[in-house]
Amino acid sequence: GIDPAEIGAVILATISFPYQTPSGASLLSELVGAHSAAAYDISAACAGYCYGIAQADAMVRSGLAKYVLVVGAEKLSDFLSPTDRTISFLLGDGAGAAIVGPSDHPGIAKTVWGADGANWDKVGMTDSILDFRDGKVEWPTLVQEGQPVFRWAVWEMSKVAKQALEAAGIEASDLTALVTHQANMRIIDEFVKQLALPESVVVARDIADTGNTSAASIPLAMHRLLKENQVQPGGYALQIGFGAGLAFAAQVVELP
Repeated sequence: GIDPAEIGAVILATISFPYQTPSGASLLSELVGAHSAAAYDISAACAGYCYGIAQADAMVRSGLAKYVLVVGAEKLSDFLSPTDRTISFLLGDGAGAAIVGPSDHPGIAKTVWGADGANWDKVGMTDSILDFRDGKVEWPTLVQEGQPVFRWAVWEMSKVAKQALEAAGIEASDLTALVTHQANMRIIDEFVKQLALPESVVVARDIADTGNTSAASIPLAMHRLLKENQVQPGGYALQIGFGAGLAFAAQVVELP
């Protein structure tokens, strides 16, 4: 219900936009009618959407922008190998978005974020595009080291999730929903155990139908919970993204 001209910034979280430059966000700002908005892409893979929400929150709070459009969009099918058994069978294409704007009370709690650069290559590409250009390798595709990534996601990211709850000043039992990056069902199940979530907390499991859509997975999963009336606006949701980099971000948000 806002005029596109009121959007002060457009943030696109993606790892699959086919151009190194200019940004996809710049084109997107024109397409949605936010003609003079600041626009840039974020390359934080599965954590990208939560990174975008954190930056949008800071922009609105500081007065740098009145409204910020945050989009997570991926076409991962361009970077799959039919013979890869580590990640390709999990991945999907999709897009989701949210608009962050002014409110009479805070709807986004402090973000807990970071990256484990020592393990930056545990999820990524088989080769660089420069090696492909030079004819040294085949088209680069996505790949991961499954067990190390699983252990990191379960043990380290559950700590980050607890830190996000603490930053918001709430307990796990105060949540209405848990919306994790839709990496795989086992990781989601382990999150529920590690956080000792009561049965009253709705857990997003959109991966069963849409797959792992990287930066798009959290907004897609959130939209589904709301569309299917599994949750109602006004409750608290913990959203946490984690993936290649190994980048991560988590925040508690009020359900729109």
